[in-house]
Amino acid sequence: MKDKEAYIYALSAVFLWSTVATAFKISLNYLSPVQLLLVASGTSFMVLSFVIKLQKKSFHFDKAQFKKMAILGALNPFLYYLVLFKAYDLLPAQEAQPLNYTWALVLAYLSALILKQRLYWQDIAAGFICYFGGLIISTKGAVFSLEFSNPVGVALALGSTLLWSLFWIYNKKWEIDPVIGLWVNFGVGFFLTLIWAFLNVHLNVFPIKGLLGGVYVGIFEMGFTFLLWLKAMQLTKQTAKIANLIFLSPFLSLFFISVFLKESIFPSTIVGLILIVLGLLLQQKKSKHETAS
Repeated sequence: MKDKEAYIYALSAVFLWSTVATAFKISLNYLSPVQLLLVASGTSFMVLSFVIKLQKKSFHFDKAQFKKMAILGALNPFLYYLVLFKAYDLLPAQEAQPLNYTWALVLAYLSALILKQRLYWQDIAAGFICYFGGLIISTKGAVFSLEFSNPVGVALALGSTLLWSLFWIYNKKWEIDPVIGLWVNFGVGFFLTLIWAFLNVHLNVFPIKGLLGGVYVGIFEMGFTFLLWLKAMQLTKQTAKIANLIFLSPFLSLFFISVFLKESIFPSTIVGLILIVLGLLLQQKKSKHETAS
């Protein structure tokens, strides 16, 4: 019964995460990346505040722990989403989304470097496959020309994976309660975004469509959906099977991009995305001998 519930929670999270690339692009028609982050992070902070009150969670952390959570808040949501939203502002959604999806690969490489975790041959092979897939997407199939549709956008999309991976590595290393930690992260992130918006004159009147888009992103990308996924992982006894459901997300996302953004999906995007997903699946498939060693 619990596994069935876990699948419901996980599939709900995957579905909602599949919509956010479309929501990013629609919102960025009305807001700058800074404005979108301001609305979204503020919304997420309020959602997490409500959840903490509902769960009657207590705050047990000292100054050192708060400092760590504040540093993580500067990484995510502040820096990560500023970079990611700018990438979406510069690139078609069908390019930005798959490139950002390579974060799992970066996470493995940085974990080996920072946490001294073992790097397997699958991680190396997955890197070649995933980044070749990314190259196909970024060049629209003309891989040998190395002519990118927007080099800055591609660099930002890939750079966002570095920030996201660093956030989760230190989140794990410092062992902070996920809900309380996120609450502090988004409180700090919202405050930093507010300062950045003020300094860069981004505090003018926000169009209602942009506000609604920002609220949607804050709830379904940053706040509520993470809690759904967390609940699924807590309920299941088959973590690997639940985790693999996330690979449905980029393909569902392409469908929403095509329908709502009216982007013509290039064959190169589909080929590149398939390679990225195959690479990530290979990365997860460790042999019993390697995992035990």
